[in-house]
Amino acid sequence: MEGEEEVVGVDASVIAKWFVEEEHTNRALHLRDDYVSRLIDIASPDLLPFEVLNALRYNPSFGVDDLKKVAEALDGYSLWLFSLTGELAEKCVENAMRHGISVYDSAYLSLGEMRGIPMYTADRRLINKTGSQVLRHISEYKRKKL
Repeated sequence: MEGEEEVVGVDASVIAKWFVEEEHTNRALHLRDDYVSRLIDIASPDLLPFEVLNALRYNPSFGVDDLKKVAEALDGYSLWLFSLTGELAEKCVENAMRHGISVYDSAYLSLGEMRGIPMYTADRRLINKTGSQVLRHISEYKRKKL
């Protein structure tokens, strides 16, 4: 795969760590730095920016101007976002019902399964509930070498 970027998936719990110091923020920032250095590409359902902004909206450290800056930064990253349509929408509904999880969480899981890529999350509950081999905790992310 020389010359090609590895593709990984991320959910909102990982991207939110780019803007807030929390447990495992360092791993999330390593992933971001690898993306910015074009060592990896990031794929996610197109609901990701909404979920990140919503999560940060409830953080008392973030005001209106801060959230606008985050929205601008997310747009600037130009992440590879997939619409929840067609086969992805069908798989999303199936996984949500099969695993008893939200459609939001299922969107990330389903995209990872369909694209055959690891999907990083900070949500251990989701990993445990689904037992999916696609879902990986952000603490497992290993920095890429130039």
